[in-house]
Amino acid sequence: MDWELTLVLDPNAREAMYLRVARAIRDDIRRGRLAAGTSLPGTRQLAAVLGIHRNTTVAAYRELASEGWVETVPGSGTFVAAAIHPAAADRGAARSDRNATAYPLPSRPEPAALPSAAASVLALSHLPDPRLVPKVALGRAYRRALRHTTTAVLDYANRQHAGATLGHARLREALAGMLSRTRGLAVTAADVLVTGGSQMALYLAALALVRPGDTIAVEGLGYRPVWEAFRLAGATLVPIPVDDEGLQVEVLQRLAAQTPVRAVYVTPHHQHPTGVALAPARRAALLQLAVSARMAILEDDFDSDFDYEGRTTLPLASVDEHGAVLYVGSLSKVLAPGLRIGYAVAPRPVLELMSERRAFIDRQGDHVLDFAVAELIEEGELRRHVQRVRAIYAARRAALAEALSGMLGDVVTFRPPGRGTAIWATVRDDIDVQAWHERARHHGVTFTTGRSLRFDDAPTPHARFGFAGLDAPQLHEAVKRLRAALPDPRARGRPVRATIR
Repeated sequence: MDWELTLVLDPNAREAMYLRVARAIRDDIRRGRLAAGTSLPGTRQLAAVLGIHRNTTVAAYRELASEGWVETVPGSGTFVAAAIHPAAADRGAARSDRNATAYPLPSRPEPAALPSAAASVLALSHLPDPRLVPKVALGRAYRRALRHTTTAVLDYANRQHAGATLGHARLREALAGMLSRTRGLAVTAADVLVTGGSQMALYLAALALVRPGDTIAVEGLGYRPVWEAFRLAGATLVPIPVDDEGLQVEVLQRLAAQTPVRAVYVTPHHQHPTGVALAPARRAALLQLAVSARMAILEDDFDSDFDYEGRTTLPLASVDEHGAVLYVGSLSKVLAPGLRIGYAVAPRPVLELMSERRAFIDRQGDHVLDFAVAELIEEGELRRHVQRVRAIYAARRAALAEALSGMLGDVVTFRPPGRGTAIWATVRDDIDVQAWHERARHHGVTFTTGRSLRFDDAPTPHARFGFAGLDAPQLHEAVKRLRAALPDPRARGRPVRATIR
């Protein structure tokens, strides 16, 4: 046993000490604290910890062994019995229900569905491929951060220091330079808040902006975890339809004329999940509406680095002249989901509110990781990685499009996306997408149904097939499994639909 075993002995018990020790161990076994096979400390060590005579612990172990709770292996030690005899278990109270609480709980949002972790399951997910992360360069930068910086990077940031909860100053400086060069934002380090991923940035934005009951408008097709973050902050959500030109701003205008709208959440670069870009006229109308209606724009630029056709569209924040846009981005999509690096750019009073709230849940983040990632940006390693990964994802996009057209061309229609890491497809009307999704899981492949991305959870003939996390042979095999999982044998050989919504 690596740690000293702490036991709580009943000080009011009148029984012999060895029975008190045995009862304490027995109770811990019953309630699951000491699992089957757990190594117990030697009699001499336990006696020293409890401050009692060794003969007492020897007697306690003998008592437990006679009841079937523990077993002694000569030369190895004493262990919790692998299988407790029913007669022994009946001597004590039943283990308490771990699912029960002594107090009521509020309703909980439905957790976000994550791709299966089983190696045999091929997940057609939009998430990046962690196999591509520049591990050598990142590891080198991380080691340097630990070796060459002062110990202050491992300590709490000084709460009196301006910007202490905004993230490490070096990463904020590096991000400001990157965003200025690549996204057209006129910002400095003082305009940047580093967060543990973009989800945290959006939640902090909601905490800073929303008062209970405030209305936040969201895209009618979108990302459910973000919606739930807004709800947790007390917001009332209103969905706005999306079409081939993105968010229908005229619908938002009508809503704002009827009730105050605190903020609108949008993904204008390429709408999640349809992939369409917000049309120029609507971009201008949205910015104008935000100013006239005194409404914040929460712009989620979740993976803008993956443009495949050379037509980069700058974010709304790059042309915002009135402080209406709160811009959120992430390096997790560029590097790997497990590296939680997000950021927010907003007017400084908003950043101050967000950083104050961040201090209560995360204090300051991981400054060592911040320092290492800053080095990757400064030395050009991140830029080179993005260029390499963009080329890989472009090839995977082509591989998935070819496989879908070749094996499922009679079932789905789509336009290969110019941006992002997933294909939004229309499924033929006579295919039950939910049934297909369930059958696909049993065939070892997962994808995202359009229904799971709708605000109203209504059935829709759409599916989202991601290509970032699988290489070309895996994508081909995944589509092969999708074909085998089709729920209706009549789905084969029908004509192709020519439209996409």
